[in-house]
Amino acid sequence: MPFITTRDGTEIFYKDWGSGPPIVLIHGWPVNADMWEYQAVPLAERGFRVIAYDRRGFGRSSQPFSGYDYDTLTDDLATVLETLDLEAATLVGFSMGGGEVARYMSRYGSGRVKKAVLVAAVTPYLVKADDNPEGVDWSVFQEMLDGLTSDRPNFLATFGKQFYGAGLLNFQISNELLEWSGDLALQASPKATLDCVHAFARTDFRADMKAFDVPTLVIHGTSDATVPFESAGQRAAAMIPNATLKVYEGAPHGLFFTEKARLTDDIAAFAG
Repeated sequence: MPFITTRDGTEIFYKDWGSGPPIVLIHGWPVNADMWEYQAVPLAERGFRVIAYDRRGFGRSSQPFSGYDYDTLTDDLATVLETLDLEAATLVGFSMGGGEVARYMSRYGSGRVKKAVLVAAVTPYLVKADDNPEGVDWSVFQEMLDGLTSDRPNFLATFGKQFYGAGLLNFQISNELLEWSGDLALQASPKATLDCVHAFARTDFRADMKAFDVPTLVIHGTSDATVPFESAGQRAAAMIPNATLKVYEGAPHGLFFTEKARLTDDIAAFAG
């Protein structure tokens, strides 16, 4: 399997499919690069070079005990771009992965980046604070941490239903899909899973928003119960210079599956 070694010796697993303009897919929490199955294959078939990697601590990458802050995670992204010598890349960050895109723009600039896409991303600042009243109350994240600590498999099974907006009338979400997502999540280090909750909840990306100097597409579902549209996508699009906002009415957080064809089409049209 192909791996890239980061500056601190962490081994990052990656997939590199197709040829053409590069698209780098950055996965969300708590899964890994396999979540992009329904975008990576068709994008490669449409003439793009598609790179998807497992964040440190997740999937097939190394599981160090530390390094789950966004500066370190962004350094890992930079190492991927530099090692593969990617130029004019489109960075696509889903959920937690949107934070790496934002921090990359402010730490490394757009020398290797042509366009950016934030999909159901945690930017600009997720947790509620005195200066961030639009955020999500910390109690929501504390419940996540408590659930992960007490019974991680059970928490992830319950979380998966919210993630995809599964319900009695939503027959699109199969038990097999929920089991698959749970399996991806359970491949992760428990330490990484816990630390990344703190990272995506507490990291303030508001200053990073002004660093976007490339065309940027923000995609978010209005029924996202995990990263609310009003707290995240709507605000990020307003803060990023000349960003384009695409609202998916009624879509949940896991729209990479529930809106798979639409999302693939939108990424392809934007990156082309």
